[in-house]
Amino acid sequence: MADTSNTPDAARDASLYLHPQTLARLKSFELRAKMIVEGVMSGMHRSPYQGFSVEFAQHRPYSPGDDIRRLDWKVYARTDKLQIKQYQQETNLDLVLMVDNSGSMAFGSLPFAQASGQGSQTGSHGRENWTKFDHATAMAAAMAYITLHQGDRVGLMTFADEITGMVDRSGQRSTWRPIVETLSTQTLDQPTSYGRVIDQALAKISNRCLFVIISDLFEDPETIRSALARLRHRGHDAIIFQVLDESEQSFTFQESTIFEGLEGEERVRVNPRAIRESYLEVMHEHLQAVERATLSFGFDYQLVTSGKWLGPTLAQFVAQRNAKIKKGKSG
Repeated sequence: MADTSNTPDAARDASLYLHPQTLARLKSFELRAKMIVEGVMSGMHRSPYQGFSVEFAQHRPYSPGDDIRRLDWKVYARTDKLQIKQYQQETNLDLVLMVDNSGSMAFGSLPFAQASGQGSQTGSHGRENWTKFDHATAMAAAMAYITLHQGDRVGLMTFADEITGMVDRSGQRSTWRPIVETLSTQTLDQPTSYGRVIDQALAKISNRCLFVIISDLFEDPETIRSALARLRHRGHDAIIFQVLDESEQSFTFQESTIFEGLEGEERVRVNPRAIRESYLEVMHEHLQAVERATLSFGFDYQLVTSGKWLGPTLAQFVAQRNAKIKKGKSG
């Protein structure tokens, strides 16, 4: 990893790198991704999930870049060969990250200027706010790094009404760079078609995988249920992260406002105070329906608020991953 010690944020505690207000200060997506990694690694060193591994499985030859703390010195003493300890998790996981880059993911209410304190700053993509997609890409970059660091395979699919970008699954640590590059080059201007996207994804995968779907899931819950049913039918597992902006959840708008759909819908002038109660009721019902659909197939669901610290989300991901692996071994 490149040295970031001279960056404005390097003097801060590394855990702050996972706060969106810190990440928003960085125009370069690559630099932002590196900051995410710093925060993830720092958090791992303090985390009860450090190492993520629960049971030794096998040895493999040492490769340059491997963590030397996992060298088995007893094996070296007997054989004069450098061997790395692998654990059960590291031998049985293919992770597929699916990140929504449809038009609705371009929404965000946290201005870059507010986050950075540096005036009218924007991200490298030109958007003025920290969007749901920014948050989703930060999560995906961190999860990809965690997975590769543990020796598992990870791949990426970005999607809207079809798969828009793809990085084939690999366990090579160099895979992280094309994942970051793919996430950083997506446009956010198309509608969503979950059924079509899941069918396209399944056509490209023959073995069982853990899908991590990061999306606002603004779709009819029955359509989502049908798409998830096809994942379960093919024997896959899934973790669903539903990413919403704080203002979408609380609807704190006060003045008469023009609302414009980001996926081709018409512009509508609305008095927020007049519809707030109805809006919150409908939103609550939608979130409950999506969660029920997810849990009904034995998948995991987590509501994520863009603009909030990423640490708890990543800790939840690790805990869910470990629980699934432990369950699979005992089952």
